[in-house]
Formats: sequence, structure tokens, C-alpha cells
Amino acid sequence: MTIITVNTPTGRLGRERRRVLAQTLTDAVLVPEVGRFAPAARVGFQVHFVEREPDMMAIGGRLLADVGADADVMVIDVTVMDGDWRQEVRTAVIERVLAAVADACDLPHPSPTWWVTFRVVDEGSWGSDGGVLSILSLLDSGVFTEEKAGAIRAALDA
Repeated sequence: MTIITVNTPTGRLGRERRRVLAQTLTDAVLVPEVGRFAPAARVGFQVHFVEREPDMMAIGGRLLADVGADADVMVIDVTVMDGDWRQEVRTAVIERVLAAVADACDLPHPSPTWWVTFRVVDEGSWGSDGGVLSILSLLDSGVFTEEKAGAIRAALDA
């Protein structure tokens, strides 16, 4: 289970960009998480787009409404189940997310005012469908590569 929340000023991302990002952000996290491109795993991902008026966001201590159109502020929060999230895997996710947003926005590189946070929810601390979920119960689903499943088991001492 993965939730990606994209926070932007109102109107920054039109419907078509959100449509593209729904897929590319999912895949930006999915590939490092399961070890390969696995479309069947997309069902475990949600992307939420949150827009805020320029007087509800600030950068450098100033409201965006006061800074003007030059401030391209965006915060993307990636929340994942516990697993194989070594630093190099987290780095890959963050870089892939930023590249996906730049590409969707037709920019050559990500803005320095786009920030990504990466959160790992501890094993046993995620619930759905009336109960607590475990990444371990998903490892035999056929979505994860054998190498990635082994890395997750090792990371969780399972």
C-alpha cells in the first residue's frame, strides 16, 4: 500500500497533468518498491492531489499570494508500508518522483522549491478492509521479484 499526496497551489496542475501524474508517480514508486514494473501492483497505490489557495501556502516566510507567480511551490509526500527501504532505494524513489513531475510539467528539471518527503509506516501500523495489513502477506502475490521479496524479509527480520 502506498499513498502519494501532491500539494500545490490552486490551478498549478490541470486535469491532463494530474491524469499523467496519477500513472507516472505510481510507477515511480512501484518499480523500486516491488523490484520491477508490475501493472497488477498499481491497485495498491493511491495518488491524492491537494490544491491550496496562494494565501494558504508560504515560502521563505511569505505567502505565495504576496510572492507572486514566480513561486512554483510543490510538496509531494510518499507514504509506504515497511519493507526494503535502504537509502539507495529511497533515493531512487525521490529522484523518480521529481523527474516524473518535471516531465509532466514540461520542464527540463525539477524546481528547487518542489520538495519530496518519504515516510515508512511501521509493520503492523497500516489498516484496511477491517484489519491490519502486513507487507509480508503480499510477498507471495507474484508482484514482487524474488530478490525484492528476500530483501523485504531480511529488512523486517521475517
